[in-house]
Amino acid sequence: MSVSVKIGKGNAYKNAARKRRAIRVRKRVVGTEVRPRLVVTRSNRHMVAQVIDDAKGHTLASASTLDVSIRGAEGDKTELAKKVGSLVAERAKAAGIESVVFDRAGNRYAGRIAALADAAREAGLDF
Repeated sequence: MSVSVKIGKGNAYKNAARKRRAIRVRKRVVGTEVRPRLVVTRSNRHMVAQVIDDAKGHTLASASTLDVSIRGAEGDKTELAKKVGSLVAERAKAAGIESVVFDRAGNRYAGRIAALADAAREAGLDF
C-alpha cells in the first residue's frame, strides 16, 4: 500500500516528512487488547500520551500536560514530559495494563519523547 504525502516548503516540508515517518512506524506498530499502543503526540507547547486498543478503537488511558495535576507544575518541557509519562503509566496500571507497544508517531526518539518513555518504564509500564 503506497501513501503519498504532499510536500511544501519550510514547515510544511518538515510536517510532511514527520507524517511519512509516522506512516512508516504505524505499518509495523499495532495495539492489541493484551498489548495496547502507547502513542505520543508532541506539539511545541504540550505533550499528550494515550494508551489505545486498536482492535476496539478505544482509548484505555491518557495523560497530558493539560491535566490539572500537571498544568501548574514547575520545570521545563522535558520535566513535564516525564510527569506525563509517569501519570500515563499509573493510569494504565490502574486499568490493568502491564505491557504496551510504543508509538513515537514519527518523532525522533530523543528529548521529550525519550523522557516520557523512560518515565513510563520507571513507573512500571513494560515496553
